[in-house]
Formats: sequence, C-alpha cells, structure tokens
Amino acid sequence: MTDKISPEKSKEEYALIISTINSLEEAEKLAELLVKEKTAACVSVSSPVLSIYRWRENVETEKEVMLFIKTTRDNFPKVERLILENHSYEVPEIIAIPILYGEKRYLNWLSANTGP
Repeated sequence: MTDKISPEKSKEEYALIISTINSLEEAEKLAELLVKEKTAACVSVSSPVLSIYRWRENVETEKEVMLFIKTTRDNFPKVERLILENHSYEVPEIIAIPILYGEKRYLNWLSANTGP
C-alpha cells in the first residue's frame, strides 16, 4: 500500500479545479500561464469533450476542451483570477473539488510546484 496523505490534511490543502474552454490553443495558453505563475503544478488538457448545457433559455451542444488543474486549495483565488482574465467565455466554468486522498510523493511534488 502506498503512503497516502490523511483525508483530514488532504482536503484542507489540495484541490482539483475543472474548467472548460472553447479551443485547444486557448487551453494550452491558459495551462502554460497557470503553471508558469505557479498557481498550478500541472494542468491536464482533454479534448474534445461534448458539453450540453442551458444558456439563455436554449439548450446548447458544443465541443470544448477540459482543463484539470492540480493545485493547492489556497491557490483557488489566483487560479480563478487568471482564468477570468484570460478566458473567452462570459461565464467560464471554474469548479474546485477537494483531493481527499493522494500518493504522498505526488502531493509533496504538487505543493513544491505551487505557491510563491
């Protein structure tokens, strides 16, 4: 069994932030910015995803690119700000999910690669 961070510590410290964006080019630029600014240790880009959603009373279907942003919980405001400043959507998806468990060496690497 791998050495895991306890759920109590992990849910306070680490987060997976999910966002969608309209193009691979825009996703790559935003991912690079997030990592360069040390607001995220890693951003995984998945494309395409099919999103079906309600927008202004219409049901829309669009191909989008999904970002999985691995960071610390304390970095959420910085990640949110960078997404809002660099996103083409009027209302971008920005959802944070606490990481309850994780392999200790990975989470230590995540901590070392985020923040000041």
